[in-house]
Amino acid sequence: MKRFILSSIVAIGFACASSSATEFNDTQYQQIDTLRKNAQHSELSWQLLTSLTTEVGPRLPGTKNDQLAVEWAQAQFHQLGYDKVWIEPATFPNWRRYHESAHIMTPSHQPLHITALGNSISTPKDGLSGEIVLFETLDELIAAPTNSLEGKIAFINYRMNRDIDGNGYGPAVQARNKGAVEAAKKGARGYLMRSVSTSLHRFAHTGGSHYDSEVTKIPTAAVANPDADQLARLISLGHQVSIKMNIQTEDLGEGTSYNVIGEITGTEHPEQYVLIGGHLDSWDLGTGALDDGAGVALTMAAGKLIKDIKRPKRSVRVVLFAAEELGLWGSKAYFSAHKAHLKNIVAAAESDFGADVVYAFESNVHANSLPLVREIAKQLAPLGIEYIGRNQAHGGPDLIPFKQAGSAPIFALHQNGLDYFDYHHTADDTLDKVDPNKLKQNTAAYAVFAFMAADAASTIKAK
Repeated sequence: MKRFILSSIVAIGFACASSSATEFNDTQYQQIDTLRKNAQHSELSWQLLTSLTTEVGPRLPGTKNDQLAVEWAQAQFHQLGYDKVWIEPATFPNWRRYHESAHIMTPSHQPLHITALGNSISTPKDGLSGEIVLFETLDELIAAPTNSLEGKIAFINYRMNRDIDGNGYGPAVQARNKGAVEAAKKGARGYLMRSVSTSLHRFAHTGGSHYDSEVTKIPTAAVANPDADQLARLISLGHQVSIKMNIQTEDLGEGTSYNVIGEITGTEHPEQYVLIGGHLDSWDLGTGALDDGAGVALTMAAGKLIKDIKRPKRSVRVVLFAAEELGLWGSKAYFSAHKAHLKNIVAAAESDFGADVVYAFESNVHANSLPLVREIAKQLAPLGIEYIGRNQAHGGPDLIPFKQAGSAPIFALHQNGLDYFDYHHTADDTLDKVDPNKLKQNTAAYAVFAFMAADAASTIKAK
């Protein structure tokens, strides 16, 4: 038995070695090593991020700064020497915030730090007031009796957990997406929620929210976590708590922005391409350094660094998606525009989780492509990146349409997200939160991954 197991291990090892040998030659391995080292020492991604967040700033879809970001990205792609640079339109619901404030009225006057959730309607000009009714979860609000919130303000106090992979975000964000609709069904005149956040700082976290055309729209906002705790304490002490909130926003109808695309054209199979990128837009409170200026900068830099070494067999396409924050509108537009040719995507990965180190690498591909995936993982290991072999990667948000359609091999370069949701969607999302050395490690990871997927002998297949 032991002899059989040993023979099997040797055979497997030989098979993997043979597979590797057929995918890349010695010259390519030297190029990969040089690329990895160059990226780890390059200041390019930091320079791009500094320029975007300083010279453009916040980039809410449809604003003047959003237009400036599109122009900025095109100019940078040209300056970096990309072979092709173009834009593609994406439409979205154009929304603005103008004013937001709130305070506790009873049992004592106390200020509250709030922010309107994306797509929220306005309160009356002089605001609205009402008694707070606390729910711990969205499900508890849904279970509330019909008309039980007449004239009141619903408040969900769900606490997001902190984890390296941000697994608490999905459950927490449901209250942001659906809370106002469920509150309105119960008769509420306003909706307030604890920020989708792991921070104790007194910043309110914004984010997208949605209405139902068959349910009355009510103003919807998030409150800073310390203030959410204050409200909960007052209620636990037996007080009837009432607040006044004033939100002034505007629905500007349909807006148009653009996906900005830069391509390094492949030498043998130019129609096939590796898709990497991030989203160019950001919320208006900060300067969008972590979400998602870092992803924009590091993938743009990765493409440039690849071209400096060698044009790979297949193309490398960097896609900077529009209007992600308002509902993946750029992603949907790209998917629709390229639907007939999505099979040309040989690998896709999006950086949209801040700028901390990439700690793990995972795929979602056809089983026949796993030997090549493992070979890429070996070349990422010197960067401190672990291989996750479960082959169930979800990829970034803008890759959701591609994954749902099964139209592309999806990859995840998992970033450490322990503190990402301390800053996410707040005024605190600024350049100083990014570590330049960690950004370099991210850049190196994307450069090595994209180059190897584009220059391998075989083509990675989708599941």
